[in-house]
Amino acid sequence: MEKSFTRLVEIMARLRGEGGCPWDREQNHASLKPYIIEEAYEVLETIDEGDMEGLKEELGDLLLQTVFHSRLAEEAGIFNIADVLNAISDKLVRRHPHVFGESDADTSEKVLKQWKEIKKNEKPDADVKPLLERAAPAGLPALMRAMKVQEKASSVGFDWEGWSGAFDKVEEELRELRHAFENGEKDKVEGELGDFLFSLVNTARHLNVDAEEALRKTTARFIRRFTHIEKSLANDGKSLADATLAQMDKLWDEAKRNDV
Repeated sequence: MEKSFTRLVEIMARLRGEGGCPWDREQNHASLKPYIIEEAYEVLETIDEGDMEGLKEELGDLLLQTVFHSRLAEEAGIFNIADVLNAISDKLVRRHPHVFGESDADTSEKVLKQWKEIKKNEKPDADVKPLLERAAPAGLPALMRAMKVQEKASSVGFDWEGWSGAFDKVEEELRELRHAFENGEKDKVEGELGDFLFSLVNTARHLNVDAEEALRKTTARFIRRFTHIEKSLANDGKSLADATLAQMDKLWDEAKRNDV
């Protein structure tokens, strides 16, 4: 295992070095940002599909991003991949005293509470920022960040008492969105739509549903059903451009009935 990891690190150094790959040599931390997100979501896709061979490949792609950024930092004399590995190893040991020390945490709830306390002690200056500014990184997907912000607000008591209040807020925000649109208040539509989406995330949280995951699955289902439409039309010698909306709706219902 050590040889395999060392091989990857050495390949990355070769790609970045003199006579290496022109594309790799042009990259920096900022230019690589989209690839971190892309690779992480490709990992999720293989998990959803139960594709273990694909998961192996995508985990490698995700690992490459860590090695790539570490190489850039090493070239700048800041840190290297060994520093990254030691830092995460030290953190894991430090935050699991119930495994590596004398602490007693025999349930997941106790572990999470202990983890948060240790993290707070590690970064005492973190409390300098306002509560919600440190709730979630700005780079998170919007639905995921909304949920984390709501969870943090809820942790200090700023929340509906139950799911019904969250549902009522959805209905209120939908009315306000509709009103803004119907009255031609174009400058308000985006804000009202944002409020509506935020209230939906809040409702999902009260229903113990991950809004980001729910939307990902719905989008994947839409793609499957629309692909069924496209393939069915192709089998009849037609294209999407040839089909009427009624024909596509019929095929959509067929896909839905067959749980495509």
